[in-house]
Amino acid sequence: MTALALSLSLGGGSGAFGALEIGSSLPTGHQAAGMSALSGSPVITGITDASGPVRQVDIAPITVPEFTHGGDTRLTPVDVALLPSLGGRALLDQFSLLPAAALSTFVQDHPDAISRLLSTPIAAREVSNWWGTMSPAAREKLLTTTPQLIGNLDGLPYGTRDLANRAYLGAAIARLEAKLSTGVGRGMNVEVTNHLHMLTQIDHALKAKAGDPVRTLVSLDTVSPGRAAIVVGDLASADYVSYLIPGMFFTIDGQVDDWANTATTLYQDQASWLARLGEASKTVATVAWIGYQTPHLLNVGSLTLADEGAGYLTSAIEGLQTLRGASQPYVSVMAHSYGSTAALIALQRGDFQVDALAVVGSPGSSAQNVSGLAVRSGNVYVGEAGWDPVVNSAFYGSDPGAASYGAHRMSVAGGVDAITSALLGASYGHNEYFRPGSESMRNLALIGIDEGGLVMDDGGTMIAAERR
Repeated sequence: MTALALSLSLGGGSGAFGALEIGSSLPTGHQAAGMSALSGSPVITGITDASGPVRQVDIAPITVPEFTHGGDTRLTPVDVALLPSLGGRALLDQFSLLPAAALSTFVQDHPDAISRLLSTPIAAREVSNWWGTMSPAAREKLLTTTPQLIGNLDGLPYGTRDLANRAYLGAAIARLEAKLSTGVGRGMNVEVTNHLHMLTQIDHALKAKAGDPVRTLVSLDTVSPGRAAIVVGDLASADYVSYLIPGMFFTIDGQVDDWANTATTLYQDQASWLARLGEASKTVATVAWIGYQTPHLLNVGSLTLADEGAGYLTSAIEGLQTLRGASQPYVSVMAHSYGSTAALIALQRGDFQVDALAVVGSPGSSAQNVSGLAVRSGNVYVGEAGWDPVVNSAFYGSDPGAASYGAHRMSVAGGVDAITSALLGASYGHNEYFRPGSESMRNLALIGIDEGGLVMDDGGTMIAAERR
């Protein structure tokens, strides 16, 4: 695989390493913004459960004391010294009970407690239930004191997460700028400068162009090489939701802005197709999801990062499906390269289901065929460009492009659109599947709005032309 990886020309740096100091309360401006945003909202009393399995929440062996009065069970704070031994929902409950000053001190002294909560995600339903039990004042306290936690808990409202992540990102940037302004050693200067550049790339990616749909930051890891998920559109109400999963060499520092722009292009293409097909009232949202650490040349032969990515992707989509309750969107996953392997692992595990999956430039699947994936109605599509050295390698398992796999073949070779008569660009090599105006992007847009029958196959005809 090393020789194969060396033959690719993907670009992008790996970012600079350096842990961000966390745990302090947000600046006054951010604090006020968080309070005004939450205090004006009604108390959430819970949301409708989504269908699908619920995983057991991993809680440390210490039991949180409770007392019962008149049939009403209430939580009781434990000694702060015991908090490092708690995990999962038990620790979240204690966070909601602690006074703001005590919580801030604990987070400063035990930053690993937040890291543990986020590295082993709590089931989204559990998070949603926890949030629903709290008063607006308790939510404000958590938002302003632990934004790095609130911004990344799947199952919380996306507006709240965006507010927390933007505030935490702004505070992190300000902290690094202050370090540079006070003067640091040459070695530290390089590290801080690189770290600052990574964070400012996220900040820049959040700035939509005039006329473009709004962008929200629904996950954020500020420690290099970083992780982030930027949404184009409204996940809380969209009829169609598409997750874009990148592959090898994709980094926050090098590609987060480009990936957000790709999500915007897909959003616009999907909206255009809906209007053309007489469904202009339908809405879409796309997610530029760099929610896992992608591999580089030295570790691309391992599936470790794909396994981690599969876990994070599972949590993200379960969070969406939990929040949407009885009003579920049509969910599609569009994954490239190593990201396709991560997505295929997640869908083989079957903890959640999606409505459609498209993989392009895939190096292999852990599932033997489409029937082994949690994708409804067999809506699995595969695209393979000419001169792409990764496709058909089956390096990580079965080849999704093989006839025996059972996926729909979608053309990425370019040509004339059978519906619009527009000239479509061809994709070549490993990195052109998301090029605007390409046949690949045209087909991906249709897959994401449940119009897979209009996708052009390798023979230049629509997969199910009789649908229109």
